[in-house]
Amino acid sequence: MAARSGCNLISSLGMIVLLSGQILAQARQLRFVTVVYRHGDRSPVRSYPRDVHQESAWPQGFGQLTQIGMKQQWDLGQALRARYKGFLNESYDRHEIYVRSTDVDRTLMSAEANLAGLYPPEGAQVFNPNISWQPVPVHTVPDSEEQLLKFPILPCPKYLKLQEETRQSPEYVNKTRENTEFLQMVANNSGLTDCSLESVWTIYDILFCESKHNLSLPSWATKDVMERLRNLKDFSFRFLFGIIKQEEKARLQGGVLVAQILKNISAAAQNASHGLKFIAYSTHDTTLGALQMALDVYNGKQAPYASCHIFELHEESPGNFTVEMYFRNDSTQQPYPLSIPGCVHSCPLDKFHSLLDRVIAKDWEKECQISSPSNDTEVIVGLVACGCILFLLIVLLITVLFRQKSQTLGYQHVSDLGEEQS
Repeated sequence: MAARSGCNLISSLGMIVLLSGQILAQARQLRFVTVVYRHGDRSPVRSYPRDVHQESAWPQGFGQLTQIGMKQQWDLGQALRARYKGFLNESYDRHEIYVRSTDVDRTLMSAEANLAGLYPPEGAQVFNPNISWQPVPVHTVPDSEEQLLKFPILPCPKYLKLQEETRQSPEYVNKTRENTEFLQMVANNSGLTDCSLESVWTIYDILFCESKHNLSLPSWATKDVMERLRNLKDFSFRFLFGIIKQEEKARLQGGVLVAQILKNISAAAQNASHGLKFIAYSTHDTTLGALQMALDVYNGKQAPYASCHIFELHEESPGNFTVEMYFRNDSTQQPYPLSIPGCVHSCPLDKFHSLLDRVIAKDWEKECQISSPSNDTEVIVGLVACGCILFLLIVLLITVLFRQKSQTLGYQHVSDLGEEQS
């Protein structure tokens, strides 16, 4: 009897623990998601002078999404659909999702392919039984007006000045010295007149695209050369947003996107997002580089095609929010967790916001301007000179007036008004 009572007690305790776990699990809710992804596989954006494969070698020309890239983005859409099953509606609901892309063919097409994987039509949304696709809107702004998703954002004089300072840094100078002969070899073989640490990435990109699409490479592009080009390409990305004064660069570049993402997350936490649950940005490798350097989570390598940075807002308990970040850069693996320095992976929203405040410009246009000490000195000197001249003029005027008043009065006209009245 005692043994049976003990078993009942253990069973009851187990049930309580199980129910408590279920309650805790139910208490934690996913409230909002933002994803920033790179477009899928593309053709090279240009060729080099001596390349035997010119634009005609690519079905749609330079810089266009390939069928491989379409499949990569469709797969990413399917992965997002599986990850957020139960959070997003099974069928497309325009109130839940907003998608924005840069105004570039490959990112617009990537967004469309991604949405095809995320929202295959079902039921009433099937408008043609032979087409497993439905149109979902993708928003954009003209390329000349893009100030959120394409980096570096220009014009910004302060950023250009920081880049010039980066060129004088020991790391940049040493990297140039170490690779002078190699860069000259690449220039000679490619026919490029300008082959520097900042431009050599284009050579790697062209050769990489050609190799992935089974086009022949020149004999000089050996395995060792390709590896060295890859390393220099990664260095050129760091040059854009880091190496020195990374935080200052972030305020002028990636911090702009960080600020918008934080604004959207905060609105969702305050129930001010009007039912919006998911924002997707279809972008470029430089976008992810700028974003991750601003967050200080960059791994030093170019973001691969269809890689995706994920922000998730969770409500741990009523009014208590955390932010989690993940990076999906390998379709065969689950997205791996990221943590901003100074916080745990599930970072409290307030702390997440305060830690990133340092990379958010309060007035971007003002911070982009260069404050020149020489110009300030010239202005001060000019003001002092004007002040001295004005002071001398005032003294001269007072002196003249004083002398006129102190002179002996001579003949004066006397009014005869009084005599006529008398």
